[in-house]
Amino acid sequence: MTAAPGALHTVLGAGPAGTSLALELARRGHAVRLVDRVGAGEPLDGVERLAGDVSTADGALAAIEGAGVVYHCVNVAYHLQVDVMPGIQEAVLGAVARSGARLVVLDTLYPYGETHGEVMTEDTPWRATTAKGKMRAALDENYLAAHQEGRARVALGRSADFVGPRVLNSTLGGAVFPAALTGGEVPALGDIDLKHSYTSILDVARGLATLGENPSGDGRVWHLPTAPARTTREIFTMLGDLVGHPLQIAAMDEPRPFGPFDETFMNSYAELFYQHTEPQIMDSTAFQQKFDLEPTPIENTLSQTLEWYRGFLTDEHKG
Repeated sequence: MTAAPGALHTVLGAGPAGTSLALELARRGHAVRLVDRVGAGEPLDGVERLAGDVSTADGALAAIEGAGVVYHCVNVAYHLQVDVMPGIQEAVLGAVARSGARLVVLDTLYPYGETHGEVMTEDTPWRATTAKGKMRAALDENYLAAHQEGRARVALGRSADFVGPRVLNSTLGGAVFPAALTGGEVPALGDIDLKHSYTSILDVARGLATLGENPSGDGRVWHLPTAPARTTREIFTMLGDLVGHPLQIAAMDEPRPFGPFDETFMNSYAELFYQHTEPQIMDSTAFQQKFDLEPTPIENTLSQTLEWYRGFLTDEHKG
């Protein structure tokens, strides 16, 4: 069983994930609405933009009006997440419960907490001890309870660190690719010889769209398609090969401001720095087997991302 053809798919949040998802849904032939506070931005073929505030019950209801499937890709300033994200969940979950729309939620690996290198699958226990990890785990428990109790139909799609076109605020984002292209110093967090999973933002979009089209995935957590983990050093070596020169790597053994991440962000992120001092290995076999969807090879993702950043830097220079 798949989502009814012609049903409106509404994406909440117009960051890299929400924007990529809206484009993927439009490519698949769906009617698509993309909602954020502004309702404006780069033109997206086949996508209607709408301004809305989904942190309130009325705002969330207005944003999802007429939707058959709703995708929650909303994020807020990092240091505000613990205080703000629960209220957004309450509004969005309440709205889909009233409207009858299915809900697909973009999720993180934070609920697992420190794994000491254990491979993360959907069966890995949730052992978060950080404020953000415990907050995310509580949100996920609420989503799954709403589904089990019949109040809403919900699926959760977890991603590792983003990489790809439009991804700026990531450890493999706006501080890395421009420096790689220009020969500047490339910052890296923690031990770059540990394996670390990175999920292509285009695979995030493909994975969430697939969950939106397939109610058979409802009621549980899924790991979105993610290429096999490589060490960050291996990834930097591949990136150096693509740009034609070795990268000048500047590894940081403790959190401090760099690139797009200011002091406020890094102070808030410090509790999660363990992600760079132990292997972070995410396995997405269950999703791949269920939906017959393979992740993009990391080499291809790096090439796609470099191509996007070349255009981005050219446009920025013109501006």
